[in-house]
Amino acid sequence: MPQTQQRYTSQHQLAFSERVKTGLKQWVEVFPFLILGLIGTGVFVIYPLMKGIVMSFQDYSVIPGAENPFVGLANYKKAFSDPAFGYAVRNTILNTVVTVPINWFLGLFFAVLINLQFVKFKITFRTVYYLPIVTSWIVVAFLFKYLFAGGEGGVVNYGLMNLGIIDRPIGWLQNQWTAMVVIWLFHIWKTVGWVLVVYLAALQGIPRHLYEAAAIDGANGIQQFRNVIIPTIKPVTLFVVIQLIMGAFNIFPQVYFLTNGGPMGQTEVLQSMIYKEAFNNFNFGYSSALSVMMGLTIFIVTWSQQKQFGKQRFL
Repeated sequence: MPQTQQRYTSQHQLAFSERVKTGLKQWVEVFPFLILGLIGTGVFVIYPLMKGIVMSFQDYSVIPGAENPFVGLANYKKAFSDPAFGYAVRNTILNTVVTVPINWFLGLFFAVLINLQFVKFKITFRTVYYLPIVTSWIVVAFLFKYLFAGGEGGVVNYGLMNLGIIDRPIGWLQNQWTAMVVIWLFHIWKTVGWVLVVYLAALQGIPRHLYEAAAIDGANGIQQFRNVIIPTIKPVTLFVVIQLIMGAFNIFPQVYFLTNGGPMGQTEVLQSMIYKEAFNNFNFGYSSALSVMMGLTIFIVTWSQQKQFGKQRFL
């Protein structure tokens, strides 16, 4: 018995050694193809991430040779006593709550419409809806500034006054909540095409026999949508929702180009506040602390969504 056990242990060690050698050999073969990607990831992702975390605990200065004293949690404590941080958090959360459901619904709705059999020119519709994605942020910002300009010269004000909906012009970008509405519309118009294209690809990948089976069972269009389409595209929905949440948290060009945080900083969001604290006020330590908190929030939200969807069974 001891000899049998010793022989088994020897064979197990030999097999383990062979697996290690095989693994090392495979790594040696593929490493030349990975080295550039690993270096790029280390230089442009891992190092800035670690540097930002360290800076968040310092009173950091970019002046060469200047001291960067360790301040502990002072930058984090400052954030929770800063009224501007409260506005930025509120506006970022509101942007997420408002735009994510609307983007998801409109993208899915238009994708289902375009995917209908009797609808022609599918590629044309897909291109038209996706066009805002590839359009420059600056161009779109100037377009929205022109549309929502204050006074009677603004296109939206002119149309609403002629329709009798309003009796005097609205200062869309001069008031807090109207400016936020414009920012939300900007964000939705710029990103809904991406959702549509992703869902359209998912819909075209649904097997035809599922629709045929549902039709044989007497399911109408709404029932097919509820019992065939929705369950089948759940993995895509997970991906879309997570990406929309991340995009809503990372809102920056919409605010920077339209209002620059005004009026009186009331449309500020976390991204624009981080940018201004770093490059306008040169508070790099404080800006890094805000970045760390926002990054942790995005990670927690997306991880919880993945965990929730991961418990579900997909077709």
